[in-house]
Amino acid sequence: MDFRYLPMTQEDEQQMLQTIGADSIEDLLADIPASVRDQGTLEEVGIPLPETDLIRTLSKLADQNMNTKQYPSFLGAGIYDHYAPAVVNHMLLRSEFYTAYTPYQPEISQGELQAIFEYQTMICELTGMDVANSSMYDGITALAEAAMLACAHKKKKTIVLSDGVHPEAHDVVRTYANGPGLEVATLPLTHGETAIEQLETLDDVACVIVQYPNFYGRVEDLQALADATHAKGGLFIVSANPLALGLLEAPGKLGADITIGDCQPFGIPQSFGGPTCGYFTTTKALMRKIPGRLVGQTVDEEGKRGFVLTLQAREQHIRRDKATSNICSNQALNALAASIAMSALGKRGIRELATRNLQTAYALKKSLSEAGFRIIDDGPSFNEFVVELPIDANEASKQLLKEGIIGGLPLGTFDESRTNQMLVCATELRTKEELDHFVTALGGLTHA
Repeated sequence: MDFRYLPMTQEDEQQMLQTIGADSIEDLLADIPASVRDQGTLEEVGIPLPETDLIRTLSKLADQNMNTKQYPSFLGAGIYDHYAPAVVNHMLLRSEFYTAYTPYQPEISQGELQAIFEYQTMICELTGMDVANSSMYDGITALAEAAMLACAHKKKKTIVLSDGVHPEAHDVVRTYANGPGLEVATLPLTHGETAIEQLETLDDVACVIVQYPNFYGRVEDLQALADATHAKGGLFIVSANPLALGLLEAPGKLGADITIGDCQPFGIPQSFGGPTCGYFTTTKALMRKIPGRLVGQTVDEEGKRGFVLTLQAREQHIRRDKATSNICSNQALNALAASIAMSALGKRGIRELATRNLQTAYALKKSLSEAGFRIIDDGPSFNEFVVELPIDANEASKQLLKEGIIGGLPLGTFDESRTNQMLVCATELRTKEELDHFVTALGGLTHA
């Protein structure tokens, strides 16, 4: 047998089309605009291949990718190159974890339920919040769900986003807001931080959302932002990098009503952008409106410790008119990866890792400044900052690749006024030699 699986035959395809009343596969794609369809082909793969030849061919194609195992990366913007303890994969590859799906029956799902409970507990400790759910798809969908919760709770229609929040999060929130007819307003940045005084000009504010540190790397003044938000009668929502919380004060202690974010820095590989794991935490006052599931600890009739699904917000589990969200399956396996990483590092280890990030980024920032590069809106930051380049940042990225370096994010991707600016990230994995190489390579761009 040449194949590990039995592929669809031409006869199978014709039977399927006949059953659904279509003349061809093209008929099935008629509703998809031609402009967004892939016009390419799989010519490099060609006709169906035996398994060994297929693996060889696909491996050659995959080897054309540049990855962080071969090249130092200075790209962040939401997905980061961090140390992951070896024990993470060792545990995840145990079949009782990677085959677990949803713990509908607590009597046979105690291991999965306990893993989620421990995850929730650690996330609450890190963020300073009262309650965490069992995880969400990623940080940005968690942010959008938080905005929906705020509008429903406050019965107001205006979501206020700081321009310091990831631009892709802006797009997702606007998509979410379109259905129920909600308004999305923005607050500009002044010297790299959210201009909270602009909030006074807005009405019907359900929530204010900021990122911590923000998209451009700056650390926001959460207490001042929280006070201004509450004065307008809105909920204060913080999208926080969980690793940065190893050093920064917890949002829950600075007035946050909801803290969300992405657990990717803890043991979850970059994987060219996902999947990751979103965390979602609130105060007790909002506990019954939190999307997804909450696992709780209890005792059985014999007094033994046990775990159950305490609250479930989806209409799949409760009456449709009581559901707060249609968010689907949690990212339990990725949440477990984050839990294992946090457990392996411990409180001291997380703080040390965060400190290394801070120090590495500041060392790179200092070297770039000394080399004559301008740091945009310089100030307190964590492991990212913006640098101005002598040429277009997209062109700079191409030249850095030739030097064996994955550069930062060209900000012209989101803002045409920033075409010569690059968002640079330096995590604890970047060595002094790599930092020096990066500065030298950027210095060569002047004469490009």
